[in-house]
Amino acid sequence: VGASGIISILQTDAPEYDWEIDDFVPAANSELVIYELLMRDFVARHDYQTLLDTLDYLERLGINAIELMPVNEFEGNDSWGYNPSFHMALDKYYGTAEDFKRFIDEAHARGMAVIIDVVYNHAFSQSPLAQLYWDPLGFKPTPENPWLNPDAKHPFNVGYDFNHESEATKFLVKKTLRYWLDEFRIDGFRFDLSKGFSQVDYGDDSGAFAQYDSSRIAILQDYADVVWAENPNAINILEHFAVDEEEVVLADYGMLLWNNSNFMYGQAGMGYENDLSRSDYAEHGFTKPHLVTYMESHDEERLLYRITNFGNESADGSYKTKTPITALRRAELASTFFYTIPGPKMLWQFGEMGYDFSINRCTDGSEDPDCRLSPKPIRWDYLTTSGRRHLFDVTRTLIGLKTTYDVFNTTDYDLWIDDSN
Repeated sequence: VGASGIISILQTDAPEYDWEIDDFVPAANSELVIYELLMRDFVARHDYQTLLDTLDYLERLGINAIELMPVNEFEGNDSWGYNPSFHMALDKYYGTAEDFKRFIDEAHARGMAVIIDVVYNHAFSQSPLAQLYWDPLGFKPTPENPWLNPDAKHPFNVGYDFNHESEATKFLVKKTLRYWLDEFRIDGFRFDLSKGFSQVDYGDDSGAFAQYDSSRIAILQDYADVVWAENPNAINILEHFAVDEEEVVLADYGMLLWNNSNFMYGQAGMGYENDLSRSDYAEHGFTKPHLVTYMESHDEERLLYRITNFGNESADGSYKTKTPITALRRAELASTFFYTIPGPKMLWQFGEMGYDFSINRCTDGSEDPDCRLSPKPIRWDYLTTSGRRHLFDVTRTLIGLKTTYDVFNTTDYDLWIDDSN
């Protein structure tokens, strides 16, 4: 009587899912072409069954890995999912556990790995990890909390910051990682804000936060070892953005690092001076192709939006990159200089057709930074537009070259870029 909160449902003697694919192995790291998507903004019914129905499309595009934004239980329903409340529960918003397993099974049948975005930097207030040791006046965890810091140790935190030096946190993370691997046969993880896995108190100093931190290296290596003990072929991707010296150590250990190339390819697409050299893993000091380079991600402005709104033009005005058909051709050119550089690649949903709604678009059609997380238009109708369909075909061809010919995955190459013209 008088109780309130989250309701849990337990099904005893639940039937086992009958897996059809038992021996799936993801593509080699150097050959990965990852499609990142948010189900809410990708399919109108935002469920696993409809997502399964899009596998024909993704297979035709040629991608070999699908990266889902967080699917574990998060606060509310209308969310990107980076506000986790239960790290080991599949969120009800997208469908049932059996539907999720069926989607993964079918993806494996088509040669596609399934990677999930996991959020172990923080938890939100609905989480029992917060509520069990909670300061209601300060609205934050108490100092006795075995999982969460009362105050964040770094400047980019949201929610409540995990203490990854705590044995309780380590137990939680390792248990949940094993669960997703064993129960759902997930092929790997993208660790959100992995740079935050440290108890060094960086305060508001973002520069210091990016410097070499041996303690978080050890923590991440420990978690990776647990993942690989369960599945030696599993993919571990870090959203890290630390100094090259730290990322090299993690890459050499076998992990993949996100490489944000949105600005440089945006500049190239718009027709301004640019330098694409940092899209090459060797430029970071890596000896292994463990840099996941991307032109767009869920966090970055869309390439076509940049070009059509801010593109350059020739001195006499005869050539304007903002012109819709020219903007699509500029995206084709950027893609050519993207997929052909060796190393794993990632593309954001609908980028292969030139998605041109701003990341800051509101549901009423206006634009405001406060609308960053708002639902965005789902535009499968782009396929019926010739210019966009041509960009899709160019992207598909480039992905096919990368995944078919060893020359696009070799470690024996030189990159020469002249940005003087």
